[in-house]
Amino acid sequence: MTDAEPIRLCCLLWAVAGRSADLHAYEDAVLRLVTDHDGTIVSRELGDGADETPHEVQIFTFRNAAALDGYLADPRRTDLAAERDRVVARTELFPVRLPRGDGSRT
Repeated sequence: MTDAEPIRLCCLLWAVAGRSADLHAYEDAVLRLVTDHDGTIVSRELGDGADETPHEVQIFTFRNAAALDGYLADPRRTDLAAERDRVVARTELFPVRLPRGDGSRT
């Protein structure tokens, strides 16, 4: 992957105990910024965190690495770091890709 290639990411989020509603509210705020950085939220799914599963699962695409870096460095996002620390216990972010073909699966 080069810096000019589109990036597709999966983000798994776990809330601090008793703070899942606050985690979702935090994510509502920061996800509004994705489109300002040539990004798209492909999917955002909410879980209950039972049995150590994530409270949120998100799939994003960004036009390229510079667009992702811009989102991550956005002051509107970084200014919320204290809130993030208060409500997010764990995050896993990793690249993903669609299977070959049309990408649809049932």
